[in-house]
Amino acid sequence: MPPRASWKGFLKVAEVTTPVALYSAASSAGHIVLHTVNRATGHRLRRQFVDAETGAPTPPENQVKGYEVAKDEYVMIEPDEVAALSPHGDKTIDVSAFLDHSEVDELYFDQPYYLCPAETGAERVFALLTAGLRKANVVAIGRAGLFRRVRTLLIRPYGDGLVATTLKFDYQIRSVADAFDQIPTTRISKEALELAKHIIKKKRGVFDPSAVHDRYEAALAELVKAKLEGKPIRAVRPRTPAARQSLLAALRESAGAPTKTAAARTKATSAHHRAGRANAASRRKAS
Repeated sequence: MPPRASWKGFLKVAEVTTPVALYSAASSAGHIVLHTVNRATGHRLRRQFVDAETGAPTPPENQVKGYEVAKDEYVMIEPDEVAALSPHGDKTIDVSAFLDHSEVDELYFDQPYYLCPAETGAERVFALLTAGLRKANVVAIGRAGLFRRVRTLLIRPYGDGLVATTLKFDYQIRSVADAFDQIPTTRISKEALELAKHIIKKKRGVFDPSAVHDRYEAALAELVKAKLEGKPIRAVRPRTPAARQSLLAALRESAGAPTKTAAARTKATSAHHRAGRANAASRRKAS
């Protein structure tokens, strides 16, 4: 069964318009869902809204959103008032600009969607727009009413179609200065930098999506399976932390360069082998 479209509308570039649909590119359908259960009865529990002061359950018809203006004082917002704020009839992704992909900070990337033709006969225009973006090596920026808000989308070629990624609003991105201002300026030695470059070159690889494993999900599945089969639960032992050493020593060891610790281990191993060979020779002479 084909996936259900999350949104249907039109893609408009200048005076060219074509019907399109958005399909979520990410899904949580495969995740294991754990419910909250009454330990004594084994029955599933149900959430219920209760009045914070009286403790009485509140029926759905009396539940309303509110904005707190002072302690325990709220401005109530009715559902129809919220609905009136949502964009109506804005079912067109209107492309306003084309630019290089690198010009958009990935920090703003939000939710990816597959963008596809929505009707038979729309494939020709859709294919032309896709080929144009790919040939010019650019992405498109458009806006449309999506899920109660006017959202900005970045549209780029992907496979045989397009991917439209919603972008976060500017107010959602925290100031980089708030995070990085506390990082002190540190002097890096030439040897440390060269060793770091060597390690990076040594570890250089390619991205393999199939290698991105959800270890927690796999462990949770094994736990559920063991419980169903009545098998003992195997405790996971925490990793033993590595012995602390200086940054330069750690870099040397990672790069395969000799360190005092490694040299000492090599010397001890060689002495052990020499002693073993001497003992074997003595036994052969005695025999």
